[in-house]
Amino acid sequence: MADASGDPAVFSAAALPADPRLLPTLTNACLGTRLYRDVLHLNGVYNGAAGDTHRADVPSPLNVRMGLPGGRPAETFTLDTRAGTFSHVLRAADCTATHQLYAHHSLVHLMASSITIRRSAHATRPVTVQLQTPFVPKSQDLDLKQGPDFQGAHYVYGQTLVPEAAGGPRPTVHMLWTPVPPALTLPEGERERCWQFLTAVADSREEAERSYGEGLALAAAGSLHASHVQAWAARWDSCGVELDAPLALRKALRGGLYYLLSAIPPQGSPGFPFHGISPGGLSNGTQGEDYWGHVFWDQDTWVFPNILLFYPDAARAILEYRIRRLEGALHNAREQGYEGAKFPWESAATGREVCPEEIYGAQEIHVTGDVVMAFEQYYCTTQDQQLFREEGGWELVAAAAQYWCSRMVWSEEERCYHITGVMPPDEYHDRVDNSVYTNAVAQRSLNFAADVARDFLIPVPEEWVDCAEKVKVPFDAEKQYHPEYDGYSPGEPVKQADVVLLGFPLMHPMSPNVRRNDLEMYEPVTTRDGPAMTWSMFAVGWLELKELQRAQSQLNKCFSNITEPFKIWVENADGSGAVNFLTGMGGFLQAILFGCTGFRITRSSLRFDPALPPDINGLTVTGVSYLGNKLQFSITREDTRIRVTACAREPPACPLEAVLEASGQRWPLREGQSVSFPTAAGWIQRCP
Repeated sequence: MADASGDPAVFSAAALPADPRLLPTLTNACLGTRLYRDVLHLNGVYNGAAGDTHRADVPSPLNVRMGLPGGRPAETFTLDTRAGTFSHVLRAADCTATHQLYAHHSLVHLMASSITIRRSAHATRPVTVQLQTPFVPKSQDLDLKQGPDFQGAHYVYGQTLVPEAAGGPRPTVHMLWTPVPPALTLPEGERERCWQFLTAVADSREEAERSYGEGLALAAAGSLHASHVQAWAARWDSCGVELDAPLALRKALRGGLYYLLSAIPPQGSPGFPFHGISPGGLSNGTQGEDYWGHVFWDQDTWVFPNILLFYPDAARAILEYRIRRLEGALHNAREQGYEGAKFPWESAATGREVCPEEIYGAQEIHVTGDVVMAFEQYYCTTQDQQLFREEGGWELVAAAAQYWCSRMVWSEEERCYHITGVMPPDEYHDRVDNSVYTNAVAQRSLNFAADVARDFLIPVPEEWVDCAEKVKVPFDAEKQYHPEYDGYSPGEPVKQADVVLLGFPLMHPMSPNVRRNDLEMYEPVTTRDGPAMTWSMFAVGWLELKELQRAQSQLNKCFSNITEPFKIWVENADGSGAVNFLTGMGGFLQAILFGCTGFRITRSSLRFDPALPPDINGLTVTGVSYLGNKLQFSITREDTRIRVTACAREPPACPLEAVLEASGQRWPLREGQSVSFPTAAGWIQRCP
């Protein structure tokens, strides 16, 4: 069941995977389902108390299968990522029937399908297509009631059954859908006909009716699907990664980017009420599946940097999700006896901890630092002070700093601060002291909080500076490497990327020799079949050190987690864990977008230091956002070209220049102009 298309943007096959989990997902920022699945989800709508809370299942009218009576027509199943559309095509001697499905990319409360029957030139008799759907408007999570029809659509609505927190809200879901008949017939004498079926789902009747009505008007004008394709075309026009590389690698990259872009808010929608990105995406998250649709550090550490690079407005919406849940984070800290804000290991509607297993919620506290690191990356890339001064960003960063200070204990023996009793990213170990990743990300949080305070002329609490300077970051001076935690013995098995994250994304100061030692210490003891994002981070490390063949071998491991033909990622190489694992895709994309380019976001610049593994001869990254400018980088082993493709007008973009590290040579970067130089390390900065 290999992907038969030679186009990197199109995934096609003559048969579907036997495992329904590996069918393509249809999602936008608000709605998500999986092909031929009987439920869909509305983002932010959960049912169940505390650790039992999960995405509320909404019955899906889109689960329709098409068939032709008699014979065995040729079948093709295609996911076109340019158009954001799945197609099932049946070809018989007398006709072709095409079923298209999509989650509308700009009308985000709308999902749509169409069936087109086209008669062959020589045929004259009526053609009938049979439709099978198990749809029943009932849900295990909603008290659905039937309402009056609306413009030919059926209507149900209902609240979730159990709030996340006692006495909390129970959101209401409203759904309108076009009823699906058991069969469609193209009458004699008619060459072609298309039937449209719409589903609108929202948290208010008004929004559901508005979306359905708008979709109906576009369908009547013959432009519903065209408007969706146009929205995707605009998305791809402002974001692109083109590789001179084998087709399999180009398809893997395109698939990962497509599924991530399917999950973010539509362009030109400031203030969009976004509800976060879970590891398995919006199509998954039913009770007992894909972590119940909860939001983890996966969003902030693994997915966010890719979104920020191209779409700072969408990145901002992810940060606003965390700001809106700050009250929950403050509650989490108080409940554990600490000050400030402790972000939950698993987040849903309120920001309170909803992890069903207490050990993770209590101990995997590095997530608070991961959240703040996303805020730091955004701040450095955009200089958007409004988010911090007026919209809660500063309060969040300060509350996280307060948490870290209250979580540290002073060791008289070592004359430094310890963070004790934690679980590091490597979940094989718990209740350890001084997880090197946890302590380093806490230090980074405190330093960033102090930097922002200085920018805003706010007095910096001495405690922040003291804790940042004196927190222990374990280091073995004899072996010149970072132990994972106090008492770690070299050779102990590790579940996933942990210490290697110090180099990237933390950019913790260390020599190339120490960076190499960390990679060589942990690569052989990391579980081969562990979470998919791990090997991407080893690849980034080896690219940093210009060990190109070793980087290639790590990238190759990622393909064990990519399934055919629709490039659906599984969390673990044995097929277990979350499916359509956006976290793994995010790591893989970072290996290209930050590894091959050497991009590093710093307080004063966007650094670059390209390194291409053997399978990649060149790459072009279009739409890189930095301080209001859109940049294009074209990189080969010999030359690099940088071009400013657009500049923001309001607020005006900062004038930029490119600087080479070795020579100090500078070039002003002006809109519409390119600069070229032999490939080498350097940075982009605002003009002095």
